[in-house]
Amino acid sequence: MKELVEKINAEFEVFAANAAAQVEKGNKAAGTRARKSALELSKLMKEFRKVSVEASK
Repeated sequence: MKELVEKINAEFEVFAANAAAQVEKGNKAAGTRARKSALELSKLMKEFRKVSVEASK
């Protein structure tokens, strides 16, 4: 579970950097990367929820 949390944190850093580049500089490619990263974060969050529920049983 610790490894999963580290993956989530790393992916969020990528998302934050790309989202900031899109908003601040109007970088369209960064927006594409941010959306891809957001999708990956969504998958990781679902996995976290699954693992967390199993751990609490």
